[in-house]
Amino acid sequence: MEEQTIKLLDECSKGCKMGTDSIEQVKDFVTDEDLWNVIEKYDSKYKKLDDEIAQLLMESGRPEQEPGKMAVMFSWITTEMKLMIKDDSRQIAKLMMDGCNMGIQSISETINDTPEASRESKTAAKRLVKELEGFMKELKEFL
Repeated sequence: MEEQTIKLLDECSKGCKMGTDSIEQVKDFVTDEDLWNVIEKYDSKYKKLDDEIAQLLMESGRPEQEPGKMAVMFSWITTEMKLMIKDDSRQIAKLMMDGCNMGIQSISETINDTPEASRESKTAAKRLVKELEGFMKELKEFL
């Protein structure tokens, strides 16, 4: 159970960090105030949830891990290239939605792969998936 709990919490922590890193990367390109407000709202939600997940990891005796350097680098390069070609609200919304979709898939898969994880870790993971889905829903109006 403990191993599965840590695996699920690690995946959630990495997801939150990838989300906040991606948000930081696009902030300089956002010119639409409504899009800015949506991005800021979810940035705050991800940071709060990441703090809660970090606390659960500490209680499990494991410090939080950073996402893999290759994944971070690939994400950064892809985002920069796409924003160099087109940096409007539509492109930013698409990039953010792609990230949300990857997070939903990754975290949902890990939830399914860790049936013995603690109730608290499953609750946190499901909350993160719900936030990612909410972010995607709000981003649709910018497409």
